[in-house]
Formats: sequence, C-alpha cells, structure tokens
Amino acid sequence: MSARTDLKVTDAHLARTAYLYVRQSTLRQVLTNTESATRQHALRQRAIALGWPAEQIIAIDTDQGQSGASAADREGFQRLVAEVGMGRAGIVLGLEVSRLARNNADWHRLLEICALSGTLICDEDGLYDPGEFNDRLLLGLKGTMSEAELHFIRARLIGGPLSKARRGELQIGLPVGLVYDGAGNVVLDPDTSVQDAIRHVFALFARTGSARAVVAEFNAAGLFPVRVRTGAHKGELAWMPLQHWRVLRTPHNPRYAGAFAYGRRRERINGNGKKTFQTLPRDQWIALIPNAHPGYIDWEQHETNQRLLLANATAHGSDRAAGPAREGPALLQGLAICGRCGRRMTVRYHTRRGVEIPDYQCMHKAIQDSGRRCQAVPGAGVDTAVGQLLLDTLTPLALEVALTVQTELETRAAEADALRRQHVQRARHRADLARRRYLSVDPETRLVADSLEAGWNDALRALHAAQDDYDKASAAAAAGLTDEHKARIHALAADFPALWSNPDTPQRERKRMVRLLVEDVTLIKTDRIHLHMRLRGGQTESLTVPIPPKAWQARQTHPDTLAALDRLLDEHTDAETAERLNAAGHRSGEGKPFTPRIVLDLRDSNNLHSHADRLRAKGLLTMAEIAERLGVHPTTIKNWRRAGLLPSHKANDKNERLFEPPTPGDPRLAAQQGSPIKKRVHTRSAPGGAL
Repeated sequence: MSARTDLKVTDAHLARTAYLYVRQSTLRQVLTNTESATRQHALRQRAIALGWPAEQIIAIDTDQGQSGASAADREGFQRLVAEVGMGRAGIVLGLEVSRLARNNADWHRLLEICALSGTLICDEDGLYDPGEFNDRLLLGLKGTMSEAELHFIRARLIGGPLSKARRGELQIGLPVGLVYDGAGNVVLDPDTSVQDAIRHVFALFARTGSARAVVAEFNAAGLFPVRVRTGAHKGELAWMPLQHWRVLRTPHNPRYAGAFAYGRRRERINGNGKKTFQTLPRDQWIALIPNAHPGYIDWEQHETNQRLLLANATAHGSDRAAGPAREGPALLQGLAICGRCGRRMTVRYHTRRGVEIPDYQCMHKAIQDSGRRCQAVPGAGVDTAVGQLLLDTLTPLALEVALTVQTELETRAAEADALRRQHVQRARHRADLARRRYLSVDPETRLVADSLEAGWNDALRALHAAQDDYDKASAAAAAGLTDEHKARIHALAADFPALWSNPDTPQRERKRMVRLLVEDVTLIKTDRIHLHMRLRGGQTESLTVPIPPKAWQARQTHPDTLAALDRLLDEHTDAETAERLNAAGHRSGEGKPFTPRIVLDLRDSNNLHSHADRLRAKGLLTMAEIAERLGVHPTTIKNWRRAGLLPSHKANDKNERLFEPPTPGDPRLAAQQGSPIKKRVHTRSAPGGAL
C-alpha cells in the first residue's frame, strides 16, 4: 500500500464505520457466481489492512438479486446513502463501481454525499477521496463506463431478437385465437369454438360500433376464451364473461388482422424508479408486416376499426369530436359543429312537459376563457328537419333496408345460438372426461375414487345447467323470431318512415343511421337556424329552420281563441264562456280545456272587460241603483224582477244581476205603484209599523 494511500486514511475516518456493499444482479448469479461473492467479501481484509477493526466493518448484502440500474428498489443501497449522509461512514467498499450503481445519477449522488461528509471509497483497484478533484474525476469516468457497459450488455442481449422481429420471424406471445403450429408458423386456433367467439366479437363491434354494446350482447350469448398466462394452469384455455378492456384490446391488436407487429409499447422509468409502458404511434413501431399470417379480419377492416376506436376516444377530448351513438334523444350528438368558431358543439337537455328536449351549445370559450358561450341552438326543430331529410333520401332504398334488417336479425340469432351450443358441448366433453377417469380408477383406491366421483358429479351439474340455459335462450330466440314477427319487421322496414317514427326503434339506432349518411352538420343561428349538412361522399345539403318560440310564447293562447273569447264575453259570464269555447274545440295555450279561472286570467292578461263591465257600459244598473231611482226598497225590485216587470241580465257566475233602467212614464210601473204588492211592501217597510 502506497504512502499516498496511507495519507488519505485519517483518524477521523477510522473513528467511523466501514461499510462493505455486496450485490449480485440476479438470483441465478447469487446461486451460480459464487466466486464473485467471495471476491466482494474479501474486501473486508482490505478494510482491516487500512486500519479498521473487524467489528467496525458492516457488510450490506440485502440487495442480492437486484439490478444496479436503479436505486428505487434497493433497500441496501438506500441505507448506505443514508449512513454516508449522516456522517457515520468512514469508507465505502465495493468490488467495482457497477456493484454500487450502474446509473450515473445514483453514482454521482453518492459521490457528492461522500465528498460532503468526508467518506472514502475503495474498490479492487485502489482508494479514492471524492473530495479531491483527480480522484473524483476518475470515479466519474468509472461510473460513465459502468453505465455504458450496461448499455452494451443490453444491446447484445436484444440485438438478435430485434433483427428477427424486423424480418417478422420472432416468436412472441400470441393473443387468444392464434397459436403456433409444429413448424413455428402462426395459424388460427384449431378449436372452432374459440374461432367462433373471436369472429363474433368482431361482428358485434362492426355492427354496434361500441365496446360497451359488444360486452352486453356477447355476455348474453356465451363466454369468451382466455389463455392463462401464469400459475399452475399456464397455457390452458379458460372461458369467462367478456370484459370491456378485452374488447378494446381485441380490435386494437393487428395480429387478428394477420399482421406481425413488434414494438408497440416502450418501457420507461419514471421519477420513482418504477417501470411504465408508453403506447407508441404506428410510425414508431419497430416492425409492422401486414399479411404475415392468417387472421380473423382483413387489414382494411382493421383500419376501419382503428378509425372507429379513435372517434370513440376523441369524444372525451378537448374538441369533443364525434363519438359512439348514445341513448339520449339528441340526433346530432357528436355531429353538430358551431358555424361561428368551427368547434364541436355539446349537448344539453331540458325537460318540457315530461319530454327531454336537446339544445346544441358551443361552450369552448366559456370553459377555457370564462367568457360567454359562442351560441346555443334549440335542437328539437333541427333534429326534426334532419330526420325528414333522411326520410326523403332513404325512401328509394326501402326494399334494400328491409332485406338487410331481416338478414341481420337472423344472423344475430344464429351466432348467439352457435355460441350457446358450443358451451353445452364443452360441458358435455368435461362430463365425459370425468366419467372415463372415474371408471378407469382402481376401486381399491377409495379416496381417489371418491374424489373422481365428486368431480364427475360437478361436471354433470355444470352440463345440466348449461343445457337448461341453452334451452331457455333457444326458446326465447324462437319466440322472438316467429314468422309473424319477421313479416312485421319486413313491413316496417319496407316503409322506412314508419320504421324511423316507430316508438319501439331505439334512439341510439336512429343516431347510427344518421352517422351512416351524415359526416357533420354546421349550425348557425341568426333570425333563423341555418343547417349545412355534409353527407358521406362529399355532397352537401342546406336547410333553414325557424327558431322555436320561447316557453312563455309557446304557452300563449291562439289569437283566434282570444277573439272568440272576447265576443262571447259580450253575452256570457266566465263559466258560460268557458263552456262554449270548449264546445267549439278551443284550447288554452297549454293545451288544456278552458275553466272559469283560465278565462279570468286571460281577461286580466289581455285587458279584456268582464261581462259585468260590458253590461255596465251599456247603462245597466245594480239593484241598489235602480231601487234608489224608483224610490222603492230593493226587495221590491226583486219581486218586480220575479214578476217580469223589470228586465235584467246575469252579470257573473254568482248570479248577481244588472237591470235595464226604466223609461219615464213606463205604464207597467205606473200600474204597479198602486198594486197590493206595492202596498204590502210599503206596509212592511214603514217605520214603526205605521200604515
């Protein structure tokens, strides 16, 4: 040991602990590369030679089987850094830099902490003080070489597989439905039930255009095959209900289209040292070779599925682009474009008389800049106009639609029946296999026989359950597709307007019909609503729709009804006017029959005079007024009215009456002034009972 080395070790270093770091990269190296472990532990003698007592040397070997590429999962290395940072370590010993760290960030962090705390570093080549420039420069160079060595090792390991992948010859894990044959070629799974299930998923996706709809329809018909990847049953085929994430993975995988693809994901290390996988765009894949092996769909169908999946995904993006058809009543959901700013319009619903009414709104500025919304367009009239245009457009194709609808329903029923039948066949095969195992067992091995008998019983119960499910589903399908129903569907499809307006047609299906013909619809609201539709194939259509009235305007009474009410009030009270309006077929602004209260509200809101006011305007008098004019008691007026001497008119619904004023010298009144009636009245009304 040189004198220069002796000068680096001081009493301050010897007063602290020496830490020996021991690590192997893999568990296999721990078991097989024992000589490397011996060399690392031999550094303890180097520490003793430098002056550290044996009891003051601590070996850290808890990171066995851990790679040095990162410090995230290495508890021993983290402990070492902590001890150095707290000033407890006098020296750190390691066989070489790669044992401590193969990552420059971790290595230089350790050097910096050692320099600050005055800790020495020792490896198989010598002793270093990170606080000195020359030693630190040499240690940094060693760290760089160690990281470069890791890169070279990785490049040599993956160079061969990458070369085979670029030629499409690399054997990698295949999705369910594809297997390798004896010659190493990719072929379809020989199990026809697996093939039928995969094809059924693609058929459902092409028909519904939504992964969620595929899950609902597929699980109603049968189970989906899954290849077990880990555990004791690795490689075996299992059947389970289809899940949403599996549906998304299936159309995304180019292997189902017969294409070899490699490098679709890239491994990244995040800030916590954890591995993450990033999905790359197609132009960054390492290899993509179409038509490399048989597939379930062709490449054109795969590209169509990718465009549909992209459209469904961007429905949740900032632009709110067209997504899958939903259940709401808005016909142009995802297709409406603002005619002012060119962005996608969102849908808002409000309820009017128990019915959901859509409104198309451009909310981008309101959301991003807290400004006013660009425009809001009432959707009821717009949807009606678009639907009518589709009816006019599709009428010549009514017969083709009829045949397509009926064939589609029959195809769906056949596919679902095939899946259910295959499930029964698999259950019957398992039951037969359990039966043969039980019959072939030696009767003397009672425990084995009992176990096999229990398995046979379980398989029989599963077979009966599968058969019952198949019988019920088949009966339901047969009941739903009778000749009568087929004829009814054919009649509806032949008359496409009836199919469109039929209340049994789901709104989601109407939206899918729209998407087959319409690319998008641009909406501009001025004094009217202007629609500019871009149809599939490049054709355009323009429509103009009046702006629907506001809620209070829609509830206004028709002018003809108000005119009839005004005329009737000349001769009738409120209740009588309401009866005659209802008899004539008039209705209020809310579509309700007239009542006296509604007539009263209409009179007040339209400044119409009541029947009583109109009679008063003609000069008719109240009972008190005419009694005062004639100089008699009001009771006398009542008696004269009953006797028919004073003509009167009903003024309101309380049976109050107004009287026509008598003319001077009326002989009827003059004759009655001396009549017994008048005398009796005067007798009763005389004060004090005087005659």
